[in-house]
Amino acid sequence: PAVTVYDSIYLFKAACEKAGTVTDGNAIRAALAETKDFGIVRVIVDDSYKASTVLKEAGYIFKLTPVLAAAVPDEPGALKNILKILGDSNINLEYTYAFITRKKDLAYMILRVEDNEKAIEALSRNGVKLLTQEDLEEL
Repeated sequence: PAVTVYDSIYLFKAACEKAGTVTDGNAIRAALAETKDFGIVRVIVDDSYKASTVLKEAGYIFKLTPVLAAAVPDEPGALKNILKILGDSNINLEYTYAFITRKKDLAYMILRVEDNEKAIEALSRNGVKLLTQEDLEEL
């Protein structure tokens, strides 16, 4: 799951480092959004219980959000294919972000959709490789 944190990005980083969630490999990927009033940190973690415990103890407001992770070719048009599949299946995409790893020719998309089960079925049916939590841990 993704952990969304509504608070200072810099204090969040310090809390994670203090708890060892960053240095121990717990935080896998993050996306940041900041406004003048607050910041949002979306973090993909390998241990959502540990991450939520650290955040709760540090006094952060957060929520766990189920998301999907897809492996896509690292080439122009890959996102368009995902969007077409979701659109053709009448599945709304709330947000997405991408990251790359050492695996050549692949990018990874994190997808927050309105209906995970429907999206899993549509993407799988169209040959999109969806990643498990264990797959993410190995990246």
